[in-house]
Amino acid sequence: MRSVLAAVWLFLLGLPCVSLAASYEVEPEDSGEQALFALREDGAITAQTLAALLVLRRSGVDPSHASRAGLYALPGLTYARVDGLEASGGLTPEERRRLAPFLVSSNPERVSGDARLLTAFAASDPVLPPLALQVRVAGPEGWRVGLLTSLTRRRLGAVHREASRRRLVAEAPGVSLAVPKFHGQWTGERASVLVGSYRLGFGQRLTLDTTGLPTPDGFLPDDAVRAPGGVERWCFLGEGACAPEERGADVTPDFQWDEGFRGVVGTVRGLVGTSSEVSVTGFGSYQSRSLLSHALLERTSCEGTACKAPAVWLSGRDARVVSRTLPGVFHEWAGGGHAGMAWTSRSQLGVTAWGARPVWNVEGAVLDFRSTAGYPAGGAFGAVGFDGAWGLGPVDLFVEAARTFDAAPGGGGGFGVLQRTVVADTSKELELSLRAYGRGFANPYTGAMSGPDELEGSRARNEVGARVRYLHRLEGALRLRGEVDAWTLPSDGAAVGSAGTVNLRASARVDWRAHALFQPSLWGEYRDKDVGVAGDCFDGSGEEPCSGSLLRVTARVKAELHDAVSVAAQYAHARVDDPVNHGVRQDAHAVVETQVRPCEAVRLRGRAVWKDEDLATRNRLEQSFRATLDASWTAADAVTTRARYAWVLDLKDARGARTPPDAPRHLFALEVETRF
Repeated sequence: MRSVLAAVWLFLLGLPCVSLAASYEVEPEDSGEQALFALREDGAITAQTLAALLVLRRSGVDPSHASRAGLYALPGLTYARVDGLEASGGLTPEERRRLAPFLVSSNPERVSGDARLLTAFAASDPVLPPLALQVRVAGPEGWRVGLLTSLTRRRLGAVHREASRRRLVAEAPGVSLAVPKFHGQWTGERASVLVGSYRLGFGQRLTLDTTGLPTPDGFLPDDAVRAPGGVERWCFLGEGACAPEERGADVTPDFQWDEGFRGVVGTVRGLVGTSSEVSVTGFGSYQSRSLLSHALLERTSCEGTACKAPAVWLSGRDARVVSRTLPGVFHEWAGGGHAGMAWTSRSQLGVTAWGARPVWNVEGAVLDFRSTAGYPAGGAFGAVGFDGAWGLGPVDLFVEAARTFDAAPGGGGGFGVLQRTVVADTSKELELSLRAYGRGFANPYTGAMSGPDELEGSRARNEVGARVRYLHRLEGALRLRGEVDAWTLPSDGAAVGSAGTVNLRASARVDWRAHALFQPSLWGEYRDKDVGVAGDCFDGSGEEPCSGSLLRVTARVKAELHDAVSVAAQYAHARVDDPVNHGVRQDAHAVVETQVRPCEAVRLRGRAVWKDEDLATRNRLEQSFRATLDASWTAADAVTTRARYAWVLDLKDARGARTPPDAPRHLFALEVETRF
């Protein structure tokens, strides 16, 4: 593996001296939601990039009024290009075409909006399908309102403590209508206020960020929802509690949503002197939050330092609930703000502070968070931080330092610092990032960059690392991208003896777009969980130290046969350290895709995916085939109907398998969107 690491470094050093704008791995050619999910399925983007693009697609950016940070969040724009927009007269026609799904007008001349009705179901569903409805309306005076409502059937009811048997009991799920998100917002020339559900973030995302965007700059309305991607088992009770037909049955899960902040948030801006600007943002939130049953602990069950997760039983049935989300198990009071001074769009200072306090909603139970919950135990928690930015010529410097506070036993908080240096012109960008997070830096509302490993449910914690990102872009011809990210654990993490472990992620990608009939892409990825140590458990997890590596190479070819017809084929092969098969396994992933637009109003997309996680065996990991057909039809530029059908086959061999292969599945999704 040392030769692989050396080759990756040589490749990156040999490229023209320049990181991917806004930290996205690719510039999506199709920004539809299903196309973004397909990029994630193919391994072309990370889960964080998918979340950011979905938020950006829903919230939108107004290029006429957006800040430098807001414009930089758009895919494919470097800092130098953002700074040159005013001088060049704004986005080019090609940029507007490519970025159209992410652009909005913050001051429409008349009342306008959209409504989306979504549903998903499987042929095997024994109950009615779930539904979600998103509605947004905006007016000419800077006001806008929005609403998310969902029809649920699998969501548990309220949780209470049964004193006579000293256990928690959840009400059985049933058909109900939930209104998890709503907002009303007004935006003026120097002020903006929002009441309802929102996301917000500042600086380098270290002290506070729930937006998911790479460069947050204040608050956004939140009405995001996640559609079901497959099916789940009908029975969620313990062993023996369900009839055999119930235990083998599948059902489409409900729509899911993040429980962000809910309350009031506002920003006021004002001039200081002739060129400087001061901004002040304040927020307050009272949110009902859900938690997985195994993320709870009950203090009355503690013996010394060992505390058990309380058993949760289903009302009306003498059976335990297994790994289900308990809705509204605690309420959270939160509040804080940010104050900043900007001398130019590139030179500014800011301070952020916030605090939160959980209030448990189960009378008679002494509950708290387990270490895996992602929230500090013991009571209130919060953070305070300072951020700054300075730029001159092609160079921009960013820095943020923060201190967290909590009441966790043996905790109390910790420090974190993050620094970025970016060198860019309109088509090239190089970014060097340095980070250091203490073991006590427990911040559930940080969005700062970090490795994928977690400590007590938090990623940006107990980590010292550096990352280099690179982008070189020739419009319409070539895109080169590279990244190297290395970090170490300054203290023991989840496993005893893991202090000093060095982790590495490296990737490189090249896309050639000079000819419509031949558009090849090639990218590789290397990950090592303990550099310099031979291991055989890359996918392993648990309390024992685990080391191993993964090397994946992916090739893709796309051909645009006509303005309305394109085809693509992709193959990925991975070498993964694994305790079976003499310490190594070979994975494969193949995709064939075609897109057809028979007329301007109709779009068709077909996709076939084969996945085999261990080519040497057929009864241990995932072996599957999935074929999907997406159809979109727009009527009178006002109503768009999108439908999806997926056929899923489990190719696992039943002989020797721990669990029998699933029966073929037929999955459907439907979306109707109207604009007015």
